[in-house]
Amino acid sequence: MDFLENSGRVTGRRGTIEVITGSMFSGKTEELIRRLRRARFAGLKVEIFKPTVDNRYSGTMIVSHDDKSIVSTPVENAASILLLADNVDVVGIDEAQFFDNSVIDVCNKLADRGLRVVVAGLDMDFMGNPFGPMPALLAIAEYITKVHAICMRCGSLAQFSHRKSEESQVVVLGEKDKYEPLCRECYIKATSKT
Repeated sequence: MDFLENSGRVTGRRGTIEVITGSMFSGKTEELIRRLRRARFAGLKVEIFKPTVDNRYSGTMIVSHDDKSIVSTPVENAASILLLADNVDVVGIDEAQFFDNSVIDVCNKLADRGLRVVVAGLDMDFMGNPFGPMPALLAIAEYITKVHAICMRCGSLAQFSHRKSEESQVVVLGEKDKYEPLCRECYIKATSKT
């Protein structure tokens, strides 16, 4: 992954889109924070955004499940990112699945300006379906990192975010009280109606 750290402030720089994806509790936000901190350490100007709907830990901080954090700017919509990401080298976006499809165009425009764009988000919703704009972001990204959690039932690698509560809407904010990472076999068992 360290080859990704070389993009940045140079004459004629090339913009890129990096997507970090996986299930809940897989370390997506932790990896996003790591990359953004390294960019700052390298002297690059970094701006970080998250959707205002994600206020689980903090209104203005991006916080990983293991309590790593970094200051961010909450935005109502992806278009606001274009207005606020001025005179920067790197843009970080957390919880991209909560934005509408306009985030795809925003990421392309930022990369076309020569910026390094690092995006983190869930690839699937609790039903195992592709989540919001994430499939399209994966398609346009130069670099993709898929991270895995550990299945809470058998200890295998987990790629599903199983919802333990009864809500049926797609977006339900929660933590371990509402979700558990599961492998494919355990997810099928947990969601089968028989």
